[in-house]
Amino acid sequence: MTSSTALRQFVLKVHARCDLACDHCYVYEHADQSWRARPAGMPVATMARTARRIADHAAAHGLTEVSVVLHGGEPLLAGARRLGDLIAALREPLRGVCDVDLRVHTNGVLLDDRFCELFREQGVKVGISLDGDRAANDRHRLYRDGRSSYDKAVRAVGLLRDGYPELFSGLLCTIDVANDPISVYEALVAHRPPAIDFLWPHHTWDAPPPRPSATAYADWLIAIADRWFDTRRPVPVRIFDSIISAGRGGASFTESLGLEPADVLVVETDGSYEQADSLKTAYDGAPATGMDVFRHAVDEAAGHPGLEARRGGLGALCAQCRECPVVGTCGGGLFAHRYRGDGSGFGNPSVYCPDLIAVIEHVQRRAARPAHALPPTALRSLATGYGESDAIGRLRGAQAVGRRVLVAKAGAAGPAAAFDVLRRVAESAPEAFDSAVAHPYVRAWAVHRLRAPSAPPERSAPPEADEGMLAALACTAAWRAGMSAELTVAVRDGAVYLPGIGRYPVPGRESTTVRVRDGALHVDAAGELEPVRHLKAGTFSVALDDLDPYRDCHEHPAAARLDAEGFARWQVSFEEAWTLLEKEYAEYAPGIAGALTTIVPLEAPRDGGSVSSAARDAFGSVGIALPDRPEMLCLLLLHEFQHVKLGAVLDFVDLYDARDNRLYNAPWRRDPRPLEGLLQGTYAHIAVADFWRRRTHDRDPETAAEAGRHFGDWYPKTLEAVRTLQESGALTGLGEQFVAGMRRTLEGWPAPGTAG
Repeated sequence: MTSSTALRQFVLKVHARCDLACDHCYVYEHADQSWRARPAGMPVATMARTARRIADHAAAHGLTEVSVVLHGGEPLLAGARRLGDLIAALREPLRGVCDVDLRVHTNGVLLDDRFCELFREQGVKVGISLDGDRAANDRHRLYRDGRSSYDKAVRAVGLLRDGYPELFSGLLCTIDVANDPISVYEALVAHRPPAIDFLWPHHTWDAPPPRPSATAYADWLIAIADRWFDTRRPVPVRIFDSIISAGRGGASFTESLGLEPADVLVVETDGSYEQADSLKTAYDGAPATGMDVFRHAVDEAAGHPGLEARRGGLGALCAQCRECPVVGTCGGGLFAHRYRGDGSGFGNPSVYCPDLIAVIEHVQRRAARPAHALPPTALRSLATGYGESDAIGRLRGAQAVGRRVLVAKAGAAGPAAAFDVLRRVAESAPEAFDSAVAHPYVRAWAVHRLRAPSAPPERSAPPEADEGMLAALACTAAWRAGMSAELTVAVRDGAVYLPGIGRYPVPGRESTTVRVRDGALHVDAAGELEPVRHLKAGTFSVALDDLDPYRDCHEHPAAARLDAEGFARWQVSFEEAWTLLEKEYAEYAPGIAGALTTIVPLEAPRDGGSVSSAARDAFGSVGIALPDRPEMLCLLLLHEFQHVKLGAVLDFVDLYDARDNRLYNAPWRRDPRPLEGLLQGTYAHIAVADFWRRRTHDRDPETAAEAGRHFGDWYPKTLEAVRTLQESGALTGLGEQFVAGMRRTLEGWPAPGTAG
């Protein structure tokens, strides 16, 4: 298990001088001038001590790999022999402790076969700084006497690309809006690099970047992004790939974006621990920690307030950033770029804030798969616990596309005749196809069909029933489309079930023929149709499906077919429950009405209590054992639909690190829960706490008193669970933003026992 304070990236200054005089260099040309008092090169003994500190840290935190960058100044000024000694001193203490992803960043002017052979022997990847074509590169990257470094840098790129391609990690280009963006991009792409990294020039609010227009830097990057997308993304571009990944809840690949905790520690040539080099642009001494490898462990440096501040996630950002719709992707921008010397320090948006917003929104629009896209506004709406109609519509649309993909994958391995009918319907009548596959347990069937054989079967239909489901689905789709079809359908438990339509008894047969003609269905040797019945309340209608063979995938057993009296009880209770929900819990009603299509009756527990559940793979459905009182049915609908919503979000957005295998305390359970279980339970219990909160105002004193007791129980438990989620260190940037929205909802209510 790793700690949230573990550091995984180390920048080691092997040489603190440079052979170029780039006027945008943050080491020599900005506020911090501490390089002047340090030795030019790192002694081998200092490297050995540094490696021992890193090894101890990796062992203590169970790290299987650390990333180490050999940096400067210009690291190649150390010479090939000296670099070889330093690398050997670095690797020895780490051998057997963890793997090392070892890289060197260089301007390339000294790179030759001697260095490349050393790097090949030691497994060192090489990144080269190059700002584009000759004109762009010579704007800043010059020798002190004004000579160009371009030819030597290009020669180094060619040496790597053609002679040592396995070492070439990519090109690093500092943005300059005075350069033509397309010329810069095309010049970089022409070198066929494995990756390109565009770097923001380092500026603060006290020394802002030159800005010919309000979003000059975004405009520059957007021009490149459009060319990149239009040419089918020929090379990875780290800033664009990070925007795409973080926008979908994944990781950012750069320190300048995302809410992931910054985990970089710099070791200077004299062994001093420092924070990220970019802080040198803020003020003299900004990166300093006052610690070094000789007197302090890495854990001590990791606890420095400056490094802690950069691991604070959403909560460490200023109010303007926390409320920004793209903060899950932006993360407030690079920490150094937030600095203002008016006393606010780093508690500001990035000096590139307008540019970040513009480029993030543009790249996400270009990259989005429209029906899958869950925009920030939808996620913010859902994070409140409610979810406006538009947000639910986005969720429903994303699920529709997901179902098409799942059904296509599951059906492709089934009978060709059935799959052909389904494909023809999808092509000629897509609305009818979507209507047929929208039945929640079609998705449950498809997921079951695609599940790896090693997965536990849980409550799902046996494999032999799969072909029958595909053919039955194809017949249903053809009927909805008004198309003709004739298929053999497997009989299961003496019947054929057509999704969302009903069950035809077919006694004594293993299969039968289903014909669709002129808008009518005919099932050979079948008895009378047992239809799927619907509950109605005003204009809202929902299927009460007690027939679907795949409905038994809930946590509790599904009930058998209800008799007329049982259905009537459901109808009366549902109508009263929905009337209450619309009246007293109106914020939830549009979402439920927009996405809940099916209720599966569950077996009533023997102790007489109420049970309910939402199947993770059956969007739009909940399972409920009918409670004694309609108001309890209202509560169960609210509670389970929260699971439906969040499950649908998690299908397309990563809110947490799936690699986190820790168990967390859920205040309402005795057994600890995995992170997703805690997140699901917390989100659902927002609605539970809200249900009781509102009933504390009931005119009936007994009802109000009962509600007060329940609210006093559920509110603190739910808030405690939110805090546990926020302190887990396992939420993604979008996850932090989502859980913060949940917390705002809870903290916006008067606490139990207070007026309001």
